[in-house]
Amino acid sequence: MEGQKPSFGRKLNPLQRFLWATAGSISLGLGILGIPLPLLPTTPFLLLSAYCYARSSERFYYWLINHRLFGEHIRNYRDHRGTTFQVKTGAIAMLWITISLSATFAVSLLWVRLLLLGIAIGVTIHIASLKTIRKK
Repeated sequence: MEGQKPSFGRKLNPLQRFLWATAGSISLGLGILGIPLPLLPTTPFLLLSAYCYARSSERFYYWLINHRLFGEHIRNYRDHRGTTFQVKTGAIAMLWITISLSATFAVSLLWVRLLLLGIAIGVTIHIASLKTIRKK
């Protein structure tokens, strides 16, 4: 994707552009909700938002990929298929803290606790398997 310029809604009618922008905004909202909620993944929703915005609005797309909180993560994943060590460790730490708190205080069923443990292990493996990017 590096070096490719998005189409920004070329050959789309206004309704299609609106639908792509709406899907991007919903995805962005879910991504933001995923920051504090451990079972809602942030990065895939941010990537989906960038994809939708690239099809609908040059302004929204550039706003998102240049955003002070989200932009670097999207660009790293888009351009390098990875993330920084700090992001990896922070994401894994937050994942385990929130899963542990949920399993301890919010869930009483053993099978749900085991499910949460399985999800945490799977997400940890996925995050750890991403390419580690060194900051410049």
